[in-house]
Amino acid sequence: MRLPQLFRIMFIVGFRLVLLGMMSFLTVGNAEALPAFAVQTGQACNACHVGAFGPQLTPLGREFKLQGYTMRSGTDFTLPVSAMAIVSYLQTAKDVAFPPAPNFGANDNVALDKASLFLAGGYGDHVGALSEFTYFGVGDAYGWDVQDLRAVDSETIGGQDVVFGLSVNNSPGVEDPWNTLPAWGFPYTRTALAPSPGTITVLQGVLADTVIGVNAYAWWNSAIYTEVGLYTQPSQGFLKAVGAAPFEPDTLVGSAPYVRAAYQQNYDAQNFEVGVFAFFPRLQGSDVSTGRTNDYRDLGVDASYQFIGDGANIYQVNAIYTNEQQSLNASSFLNESNPSNTLNDFRADVSYYWRNMIGGTVQAFDTWGSADPLLYAGNSTFKPDSTGFVFQVDGTPFGVNPTSLGKRFNVRIGMQYKLYTKFNGATSNFNGFGRNASDNNSLRLFLWFAM
Repeated sequence: MRLPQLFRIMFIVGFRLVLLGMMSFLTVGNAEALPAFAVQTGQACNACHVGAFGPQLTPLGREFKLQGYTMRSGTDFTLPVSAMAIVSYLQTAKDVAFPPAPNFGANDNVALDKASLFLAGGYGDHVGALSEFTYFGVGDAYGWDVQDLRAVDSETIGGQDVVFGLSVNNSPGVEDPWNTLPAWGFPYTRTALAPSPGTITVLQGVLADTVIGVNAYAWWNSAIYTEVGLYTQPSQGFLKAVGAAPFEPDTLVGSAPYVRAAYQQNYDAQNFEVGVFAFFPRLQGSDVSTGRTNDYRDLGVDASYQFIGDGANIYQVNAIYTNEQQSLNASSFLNESNPSNTLNDFRADVSYYWRNMIGGTVQAFDTWGSADPLLYAGNSTFKPDSTGFVFQVDGTPFGVNPTSLGKRFNVRIGMQYKLYTKFNGATSNFNGFGRNASDNNSLRLFLWFAM
């Protein structure tokens, strides 16, 4: 399958999704067919999102989240329901050895990556929620996705306005208001079909959707943010019921503390943020309990800069560095790893948007760490190192100028190219079977609908 056939398939799939959106609009009614937050606030998508499409937030979008999703333009009831779908085509530079999932080929795959239903909105002045339930097309599975339930209040202390909040969520970092931490970082959409490095830090998603955290935060004068939280893992029965049973070695043992602090400053046309974070999980580390655990310490720093101006030209820079110290007591006891390892991850991205409609983003990423001939036995160098770049261009034609479907119907059309200079420890022959890092380079075209 090459480009002419590819564009034909994308057009057909996109046309069908647009028809679905039109049917929903005509059947449900104007207010009910619109993204819940946009209806509630009375704001166009570009008021809260860079590029007029989520999840990249503007200062107003961050304030809305930290206020517990309770900001409202009036007193009328708005139905807190929205829907989203992402469909994409993926082509890798070289066919993979085996199909990445059942019912897919070794290359040139079209997939419904996800289709989600959201229950999202504020209830009164103190309670709000962002609750997502998703059908994952690649794995043909249903489950809960992002969960962020909030209770908020505000006080004036020493002449400073302070927002106090409590977040109950299911993934460390998903409650964060900046687009630097992995939960909301670039690239904002991806597919499970793409070849991916075998090693990530725990904070990059190892426990996503399989834990429940209670996080308390304070937002001082819209400038200083402090947060402490504690994550635990529900029963296996509960996780299976919500479609999120963890891989056995990644079972969380006990409770995992989480700490976050950041400083933000807003100016008329620009804003910046610098922050720190820490996460301390203990994982089972093996398929069976050994009475020992693998203990992790994720420490990191992040920063972002955003220039909005008058909306004609928008620039943003995000950066994050994470250092993970690993005490692998369970894995080393079973002769599956070194007693201790170090893993580092650095990512930085720069984006530009013209009139909140057409934009581009470039990201550089670098993951490196200790050599471990047991843990990374499948890597020819026994190292976890992976480096590369992600390039994306996208357009959001209706985020500022709505269609006849209503001003809250939105769609993003985009193209991503991921380039690896190193993959799972090496540039060439990284797996010992002749596959090179560049063989995993991938082109992805996507359509992302919200209604």
